[in-house]
Amino acid sequence: MKKSLITAVILGMSTLYLTGCSSIYDKHVQWQRVKPERFPVLKAIGQAPISLQKSQNKTQRMLMAIKASKLAAYAELAEQVYGQHINDSTTMANLIVNNQELTASVNGIIRGAKVLKSYPVGDTYTTELSLDFNDVYDLYLANSNHKEIKDVRYY
Repeated sequence: MKKSLITAVILGMSTLYLTGCSSIYDKHVQWQRVKPERFPVLKAIGQAPISLQKSQNKTQRMLMAIKASKLAAYAELAEQVYGQHINDSTTMANLIVNNQELTASVNGIIRGAKVLKSYPVGDTYTTELSLDFNDVYDLYLANSNHKEIKDVRYY
C-alpha cells in the first residue's frame, strides 16, 4: 500500500512538473491589433456666460467665455468617454439627515477632438466639439511603440 502511494505521488509530481514547464515557457506569442469595423463619433456642447466673466474689458470677457465654453465642451467629452466618478456622503443624527454632499468628477485625456462651431448666443458663448474615434485610433497607433518580430526562438 505504501509503495503504490509513493509511486502515485511521484508520478503526479513529475506530470505536473513536465506540463508546467512545457506549456508556458517554450514559445513567445505576439498579438496583432484588430481594427474595429465601426468607430463612434461623439459630440459635445459647452456653454459659458459672457457678462459674468471677471474682467472690466468687454473683449476680454468674450475671450474668457470662449475659453470657458471650450473647456466645458471638453469636460462633456471626457464624461462621455470615461464616465463620471460620483461620491456621496450623508450624515445623520437621531434618524434625521444632518448633511448630504454629492460630488462628481471626471478625469481623462481627450485627443483628436475638433471644434465644429464656436458662436455667441445672447449673453452665452457656445462651443461644439466632435470626437471621431477613428482619429483616436490612428493617434493611438502613431504613438504606440509597435515592434515587429526579428527572431523567434523556441526553448
